[in-house]
Amino acid sequence: MGKHITFIGLDVHKETITVALAESGGRDDVREYGRIANTPEALTRVVTKLQRVGGELRFCYEAGPCGYGIQRQLTAAGHDCVVVAPSLIPRKPGERIKTDRRDAVNLARLHRAGELTAVWVPDPAHEAIRDLVRTRLMAVRALRQARQQLSGFLLRHGRHYSRQAWTLMHRRWLSGLRFEQPLHHIVLEDLIAAVEAATERRDRLTRQIEAAVPAWS
Repeated sequence: MGKHITFIGLDVHKETITVALAESGGRDDVREYGRIANTPEALTRVVTKLQRVGGELRFCYEAGPCGYGIQRQLTAAGHDCVVVAPSLIPRKPGERIKTDRRDAVNLARLHRAGELTAVWVPDPAHEAIRDLVRTRLMAVRALRQARQQLSGFLLRHGRHYSRQAWTLMHRRWLSGLRFEQPLHHIVLEDLIAAVEAATERRDRLTRQIEAAVPAWS
C-alpha cells in the first residue's frame, strides 16, 4: 500500500487564499477546504491541521503577482510546493468562468494527475537582482517616454534639431530655444528636467547593477 498523499491547490490572491484538497488514489474526491487570509500565520494554521491527518502534503499554486513567499514558507517547513505556469495549465474546452473555488479545485486535481508544469523558483538573492534589473527596464521606458514628450512639444512648435539628439550639443541647443509665450519656457524647462531626472535614474540603476554583478552567481 502506497504512501497517502494529499494534493493541495492554493488559489492565491492579495488578501485571501482558497484551499482545495485532492487525496491520492481517488478520482472525484476533490473538495474545497475553505478560504483563509493570505498571511504566513493563517497558512501555518492550515498546514498544522492538515498534518494531523497524516501522510504527505504536496502544495501548488499559480505564479503571479504575489511572488514566491508561500513556496518558500512551505518548503522551509519541509513540504513539497510547486509554483505552476498559468499559461500551461490544461483547460477544458469552453471553460471560461473562473472562480476562486473552481481554480483551487482544478489545481489540486491536476497536481494529483501530474499535469502541471512548474516554473523555476529563484532564491531570494537571484530574485533581488532580477527585481533590480526589472526596475532599470522601467527606468529606461520612463526615459523614453520623457524624451518623446519633449520631442512632441518641440515638434508642435516648429523646433527641429537636425543632428543627433540627446547629446551635449543637443542639450545646449535646447537651452538656447526661445518662445513668444513665457509659459512655453516653463513647459520646456519642466520637460528638460524630466528627461534629466529620468536619465540620472537609469544611469544610477545601471551603476548599481554593475556593482552587484561581481558578487552574484
